[in-house]
Amino acid sequence: MPYLPPPQFNRDEMSDVSTKALGLSAGARTPIRFGAWAGLGGPVLFVAVFVIEGWLRLGYASSRMYVSALSYGPFGWIQIANFVVVGLCFLLLSKSTAVQFRDGKASRAGPVLLAIVGLGLLGSGPFVMDPAGTPFPQMSTHGQVHAILGALVFSLGPASCFVFFRRFRADPTWGSFRWWTLAAGILMTTAVILLKVATLPPPASPNALSEWVGVLQRIIIVPLMAWAACLAGRMLWVAQRE
Repeated sequence: MPYLPPPQFNRDEMSDVSTKALGLSAGARTPIRFGAWAGLGGPVLFVAVFVIEGWLRLGYASSRMYVSALSYGPFGWIQIANFVVVGLCFLLLSKSTAVQFRDGKASRAGPVLLAIVGLGLLGSGPFVMDPAGTPFPQMSTHGQVHAILGALVFSLGPASCFVFFRRFRADPTWGSFRWWTLAAGILMTTAVILLKVATLPPPASPNALSEWVGVLQRIIIVPLMAWAACLAGRMLWVAQRE
């Protein structure tokens, strides 16, 4: 039998073969990185903006007022834009997770949940809330839309953590991130329940939690943003290794 020399590969071909062996093409890594950078920067910027705005806005009390109340007044456009930017960043992050987790657990539900959260955040900007305490039937149309979008974000944010926890628990690459994901989901869920108790509609009377609705809301928002930013940072680290 005649001797057949082994196939020869140039450096680019070898790089492509190695990349395919790892499961991600070079073209797939670019959208992952782009969306991950958006997912890292957007949540951090969102929290920074509403914290600074809360400090500077006269008459605003972070402990008992919602973040969305910063959308009122002549400087309300800042928080409106803040919602829009972070919503777009979540949409980009959801696209990246769809590429990163192409099959297996959370490959469909995870990106979809993040996308819905992103749409909810984005829409919360232009659809400004009505004054706190307004019964839902008496709200304006934009106030009702804001309330619905907020409910989606506060419900599906924790749900996203639980869905991704199932994935991370079974994935060695992401195993170290699973307990942080679970903790964030439990913390947010607890705060959602307490916020619901604090805002029971009439005929329920105000309770000890009613003066702390701003704090309770932030216990939902800040862990959600921190978890999303950490997820994005982890994706960048994984993409760099690959």
